[in-house]
Amino acid sequence: MAQPKSKSAKYYAANPKAAAKKATYQRKLNKKPSVKNASEERWTERRRRNIDGKGGKDLSHTRDGRMILESPSKNRARNGAGGKPTKKK
Repeated sequence: MAQPKSKSAKYYAANPKAAAKKATYQRKLNKKPSVKNASEERWTERRRRNIDGKGGKDLSHTRDGRMILESPSKNRARNGAGGKPTKKK
């Protein structure tokens, strides 16, 4: 059974101009070396730990540069809002 669409997915489905603008921004962002390197580091580490593939916990960077396993909901919710730091201790 398919999951219901999120609020943002519904918004972009109803507003093609906004979706195009977001896609343009996302393409530009994804080309940045810093984004590419962080993503590559995580995938390399997942392969090293034999946890690559779909599902399971996320590998998350800590402030001191280590990588730890963390639940996806906690990791992806941390966005710096409200003065919270973007990386855990």
